[in-house]
Amino acid sequence: MEKTLFVVRGEETLPRWQAAFPDGERGPLEALRSRIGAGDLVWVSERVDGWPALVRQWSQRGAVVILLSYQPNQAQGLDALEAGARGYVHALANVEVLRQAATVVTHQGLWVGPELLSRVVGSSFRAMGGASRASQEWLERLTERERVVALAVADGQSNKEVARRLEISDRTVKSHLSAIFRKLEVRDRMQLVLRLSQSETVDS
Repeated sequence: MEKTLFVVRGEETLPRWQAAFPDGERGPLEALRSRIGAGDLVWVSERVDGWPALVRQWSQRGAVVILLSYQPNQAQGLDALEAGARGYVHALANVEVLRQAATVVTHQGLWVGPELLSRVVGSSFRAMGGASRASQEWLERLTERERVVALAVADGQSNKEVARRLEISDRTVKSHLSAIFRKLEVRDRMQLVLRLSQSETVDS
């Protein structure tokens, strides 16, 4: 039977982890190392020494690994994903977020914070040519302000960064994004990048 395991340093634990996964096991690396196998959901604290190598090892073994970070940041998040983690979650996240993350990663999804997601999206967009190569065919479906928001978001800017740059509210940015997603027939930021990076239609 697949297990939920929390690999922690010493006696480290939080009540919210126990509340989210009452049947989950918690313990130091020495106690749990030999019990981790394919299909297990493994939460690893960033406080565990050598966590990148452990994440890589367990991921290759078929476990679904999430790194718990007390101070999430882009560099650490990218290191976790590079090592094979399927999720990167704030260690102090509430019970509902922890459960949502578990559901997503155990269904082959990827769970990262919005800031890291924005950076990953931006890197992908720039690798595909960025704004200079964006599909004019799709951009023409948008208003002038929606184009500015769409390209900023695709370039990796968060909603707050777009709002600050354009001197509008976060709520207005979200409203623009809803319209952009609808008009471009996409569901999220990564699909937006793929849509804007599509080659122009060429008549044969």
